[in-house]
Amino acid sequence: MNCTQYIQSITANFNPKIALVLGSGLGEFADSIEKIAEISYDKLEGFPISAVKGHAGKLILGFVGGTQVIAMQGRVHYYENAQVEAMKTPIHCFKELGCELIILTNAAGSLDTNAGPGSVMVINDYINFTGVSPLFSETGNQRFVNMVNAYDKKLRQKIHRIAEDNNIHLSKGVYAWMCGPQFETPAEINAIRILGANAAGMSTVPETIIARQQEMKVLALSVITNYAAGMDDGELSHEQTMKYANKAASNFKTILTEFIKSTS
Repeated sequence: MNCTQYIQSITANFNPKIALVLGSGLGEFADSIEKIAEISYDKLEGFPISAVKGHAGKLILGFVGGTQVIAMQGRVHYYENAQVEAMKTPIHCFKELGCELIILTNAAGSLDTNAGPGSVMVINDYINFTGVSPLFSETGNQRFVNMVNAYDKKLRQKIHRIAEDNNIHLSKGVYAWMCGPQFETPAEINAIRILGANAAGMSTVPETIIARQQEMKVLALSVITNYAAGMDDGELSHEQTMKYANKAASNFKTILTEFIKSTS
């Protein structure tokens, strides 16, 4: 059976309207979900399995407050296998299960001195610097997806109000998708800053495109784990990413939990 059928076969009366993708170092949010079931990706036909530290490879089904959610504890990245369409199966599955909104999260490097390591940024738009699309293999007119307001404006306004109510600094900006896995050079950072980027990372954009094609609303949050290359004297590493993702965990959890509760 396919992944949608498998999930439906082990759950009763589970009709999630919200899906989450938990990025590098953010999988611990899954611990706050009141679990109905936990499924390893290797049991789900077509689910891509990441080999990156901080991506557990589990699908969590449960409740946040009174709201049913389905959460990916980890994602696969384009740089792992050069398959830009790898996240199609999970997102199509979420749509088939009835999800109307997907919340995407990631760890990113900041190009903005007002949004330092350990802070959280709402993505209001993206720039795709990879030159690839998860819709390359599509046929027909559905591949021509309108990406205006890709990140729902009303949902962004709502999450800013929640952060303000909880005295949490929440920045906003444009996310630059870089293919990785190497970090950017200082020259690349200078270039993408000129072109309007506020943060840089190696994920999220493929999922955004796929979700918008499926007519799902999208909200995306970046946990800032470092300043981008050349902005300080620090040495970039995945270990640093994990460290500052953990530092931001409390504020991230508060914002996300209160947002999800408000949708019930």
